[in-house]
Amino acid sequence: MNRSQINRILAEAVSFFQKHHFNLPPWALWSREQWAGKGQECREIREKRLGWDITDFGTEDFGRTGLVLFTLRNGDASPEAAKNYCEKIMIAQQGQVTPWHYHKAKAEDIINRGGADLVIELQKANPDGTLSEKDFTVQCDGITRKLKAREIIKLTPGESIALEPYTSHTFYGGNGPVMIGEVSKTNDDCTDNFFRDKVGRFPAITEDEPPLYLLCSEYPPSRQS
Repeated sequence: MNRSQINRILAEAVSFFQKHHFNLPPWALWSREQWAGKGQECREIREKRLGWDITDFGTEDFGRTGLVLFTLRNGDASPEAAKNYCEKIMIAQQGQVTPWHYHKAKAEDIINRGGADLVIELQKANPDGTLSEKDFTVQCDGITRKLKAREIIKLTPGESIALEPYTSHTFYGGNGPVMIGEVSKTNDDCTDNFFRDKVGRFPAITEDEPPLYLLCSEYPPSRQS
């Protein structure tokens, strides 16, 4: 992806969040120069990769296959960790697909926080990674629903679905852009994403202009005091 494209996506995302009255933490809008002056006080942001994550999943076609993510908080999966949870806010455009994938460790709630309908298609994965054709159940806002393999659910604003590990899913905006919340166990995008097809999780970037905001993989090292 070109940096200019990422910058445009970031500016549009900030405007979209503002429109739907979702406030990001102040550091979401720090410049590269501001980050360069930050020390150990920002260690958790750097280490847990909080912040902006723009991906086209290696397709070079963000409009068709892509997602805007902002990780607000993320903890540690170790049993003794006090913070063992994660929260994200995301944006999917109409018809913009997040490819089929599941998690082995992470359980998550996916919430329509506003905008259009959120369309989710679901199928259970077996422990060996193969996909099951059996019916299964999910919880939608505390209500049990029985689904067939690859059945589609539409979530209107305010509705949510709870996904257990090994629940393969793909989603997109149904009738316009949608703001998507995610509340989950600790997230590790490097080791706990299992995609049906081969994808690239983090895009290669062509630097055709300076960054508007840094992505979560781009923070400079901590300033030494």
